[in-house]
Amino acid sequence: MKCLGWIAAVLVSVSCAAPAPGPLQSGTSNSNPAEVAQPRGQPLGLKRITAAINGQPTSVISRMNTAQFSIPGASSVEQLLNAGLTELNGDGRLQSQLAEAVPTIENGLWKLLPDGRMETTWKLRPNVLWHDGTPMTANDFVFTAAMDRDPELAIARHVGYQSVESIVPIDQSTVTVRWSKPYINADSMFTSAFALPVASHLLEGPYRQDKAGFLSLPYWNVEFVGTGAYLMREFMEGDHLIMQANDRYVLGRPKIDQIEVKFIPDLNTLVTNILAGTVDLTLGRGFSIEQVLFLQQQWSAGRAQVLPRSWIVINPQFINPTPAIIADVRFRRALMHATDRQALVDSLEAGRTSVAHVYLAPSEPEYKEVEDSVVRYEYDQRKAARMIEELGYTKGADGTYRDAANQRLSVELRTWGLKVSDDATTAVADEWSRFGVATEPYIVPTLRIRDREFSATFPSFFNIRQPNSASDVSRLRSSQAALPENQFVGINYSRYMNPGLDALIDTYVTTVPRSERIQGLPRSWGCHSSISVRIVNQRLERRKRDVEPKKLMCPRAPSRAAASGSATGCCSEPYRRARAHRGRSCALDLERHPADRVPPARHGCRPA
Repeated sequence: MKCLGWIAAVLVSVSCAAPAPGPLQSGTSNSNPAEVAQPRGQPLGLKRITAAINGQPTSVISRMNTAQFSIPGASSVEQLLNAGLTELNGDGRLQSQLAEAVPTIENGLWKLLPDGRMETTWKLRPNVLWHDGTPMTANDFVFTAAMDRDPELAIARHVGYQSVESIVPIDQSTVTVRWSKPYINADSMFTSAFALPVASHLLEGPYRQDKAGFLSLPYWNVEFVGTGAYLMREFMEGDHLIMQANDRYVLGRPKIDQIEVKFIPDLNTLVTNILAGTVDLTLGRGFSIEQVLFLQQQWSAGRAQVLPRSWIVINPQFINPTPAIIADVRFRRALMHATDRQALVDSLEAGRTSVAHVYLAPSEPEYKEVEDSVVRYEYDQRKAARMIEELGYTKGADGTYRDAANQRLSVELRTWGLKVSDDATTAVADEWSRFGVATEPYIVPTLRIRDREFSATFPSFFNIRQPNSASDVSRLRSSQAALPENQFVGINYSRYMNPGLDALIDTYVTTVPRSERIQGLPRSWGCHSSISVRIVNQRLERRKRDVEPKKLMCPRAPSRAAASGSATGCCSEPYRRARAHRGRSCALDLERHPADRVPPARHGCRPA
């Protein structure tokens, strides 16, 4: 879990003036932002920040957005408006927020029971209030979990719920979660990562009366009521939201009085707004390296840092793939060897990272303990060609492989429109096509992104950015496959299902002592289905001037306002040509476990 997801931060100068409403369009300018900075009707001296996110959320609560896929910056907005019981500090460790303490074995709030079950207990701080003045109670946590687990609601469900046995209110301010088995991230429940609470006194009635219309309630946006450092003042879908400081926030009033968040899906427009001074910072990922380096040159007040985080994953389809050869691990291995991942690193990432042979990012604490235990697939086109030919394919006059019936070997490589995945998709499709596997890149139209069935049933390969911390291996569980029976809600995008892999994952996530838990990592890391492309975030920091926004939330909030910068570069030139204005890392893992051979469509990974 990362406190602000994939956020790279921008440290902004904040004056007492506010920028003009509405994003500037690319090509426009604002010669004197100060003249339009103070909105009419606002008191002088009001400390405001104008932020932007690269997307258009429909809900303040990220898991309630009607699109299945994450929206850059949405989780940051969520955390400002709705606090959790705990949160991550700058060192990646949990600290208390609305709760008095983080459950640990040492303080007795996390208990490992003799029968293999667990209990975790949280007690609210005194005087925790929802934005409407209603006290927060243990019932809010009970209702939130019941809502999240309801199969009739088409929302993403955290894998941790599979280990939750019951949620018991001990008194009005204390709740205990009983777990059917150990779960290593149990202490992160009731945070933005897992079951962030919602207001039961406002939602329980509508939930029981009309589940069909539940996700369309105005509560999720214009009438949102949370517990965070900021409360909702205005929400205009497709345009912006405005939040203001919560005077009754349990940890103290924030230092910044008002934050406007503009929804700017076009990155070029976002860059224009940054340079014009109408946007002080961005929340969430999104920038390409070209844009970051352009801003470095044009934005003299700022600087950029590179931080490897997450990856782009090209998932093979494991349920009725087209062509069927995708289900054959030998074919996926051949594609691995046919892909020059170092060239992708040099071109798309300016050589700033390395080929990701391992699931984990180098910044993860477990990385050093597993990096030498994973099978590596070095670039070797001759070997790849032999492997394809052993499958019965021969090259035709057009340079494309054909089967015994003279049918062209062709695949679709689908992505859903983020620049980071668009550029990687184009580059990989080009390389595969030149190797002899005709590859059609397909960018899903915006209107189809929300069609979960369409997204889940891609024919060949699907490219999407995903986190890759140790606990994120749970994404590969069978239960996370997007299927008709769960309304195609799931984050196992390859839809690979195998009890052997599930058992390996379960062993890892149920082993609480870290030294014992690490022993299960090497086998699990070699057993995922994806081509993976590790991401580099760009951190943009503006030098301090008159006012430094040291705290948006108390006692901790971004001392740097968030901005994103995870991005691949453009593919306007052949991707083999390394250019100095790129940055991310590319790892491809089309295959599964080294012991895997020729799996059927729904299987293919066996324990070693």
